[in-house]
Amino acid sequence: MQTPELTAAAVESLLAAAVAAPSIHNTQPWRFGIDVNAPAITVRVEPRRLPMADPRFRAQHISVGAAVFNLRVAAAHLGWHPVVRLLPDPNAPDLLASVRLALPAADRPPSYGCQYEAVMRRHTSRMPFTGRPVPDQIVNDMVTAARVEGAHLDVPGPTGTRELLQLTALAEARNAADPNRTAEARTWITPPGAQARYGIPITSLGPPDAAGRIPMRDFTGPGPGLRLPALRFERHAQVARLDTADDRRVDWLRAGQALERVLLVATGQSVRTSMLHQAMEWPDLRAAMGTPNRHCRSYPQVLIRFGYGPDGGPTPRAAAAMARQSGAGGS
Repeated sequence: MQTPELTAAAVESLLAAAVAAPSIHNTQPWRFGIDVNAPAITVRVEPRRLPMADPRFRAQHISVGAAVFNLRVAAAHLGWHPVVRLLPDPNAPDLLASVRLALPAADRPPSYGCQYEAVMRRHTSRMPFTGRPVPDQIVNDMVTAARVEGAHLDVPGPTGTRELLQLTALAEARNAADPNRTAEARTWITPPGAQARYGIPITSLGPPDAAGRIPMRDFTGPGPGLRLPALRFERHAQVARLDTADDRRVDWLRAGQALERVLLVATGQSVRTSMLHQAMEWPDLRAAMGTPNRHCRSYPQVLIRFGYGPDGGPTPRAAAAMARQSGAGGS
């Protein structure tokens, strides 16, 4: 078996895949360092801090977990067997993960290298979907993807979906009534022509639902000239709630890896996705989204809306070359 080389092109591929992961408001709350002096080449993943929408850094950890999964996919595509350790050093709390690039066993090919092509095609779509149901087999594949990563993807029926959307709508109303949150959300909008590396381009913002059934996040607030005209969204939305069995930092990182595996499976089948995260930002509403059975408690991490419809536009990313130059302590 030929040993892969860590060339400049390989580094670019690894980090370009990593930074293509989804993150709250496209804040990209990660930074990377490559240790070539270890027994095997190791990629370290550390955080950048996030704003008030994520006071416990839970969404930050989920975002980093998604980037770690993309690293795994890219490493497998390039011929390595990625070995992940989450929170590997108790004396370095900011070291969220390490990914060792080992040689794969000849009889154990990677199970996710085929998802590499979907990494760059995955975009959040905030547009209306057609309402055509996603087939059960694809939904089952998404559920299995979450399970492989140690999480649970619950796909409720119409009543459960309606309840989850109602909680999300309540959270969206709270956000809209909070001037600090509204102001913060607007800071993550990228104006046309801006050369920003972070944030959401105004062209990627979606319209509100004219019928008020699906509470898409409003980044624009009451300001004139930014809000898109309302459109009618699908009458019967399909949503999935990603849960973990516990709610520690390591569970958030696992949830991020599960989230990205689910999203890539959906993308590979031309299923569009968007995240409805509003209720997760309010402790009482997040708790209300969880499983009510006290004997089988779950911790909801993110709500995924999925279906068929237009693709979402790409959002800016910090250059992979910049991440590579960061070394152990860059930004």
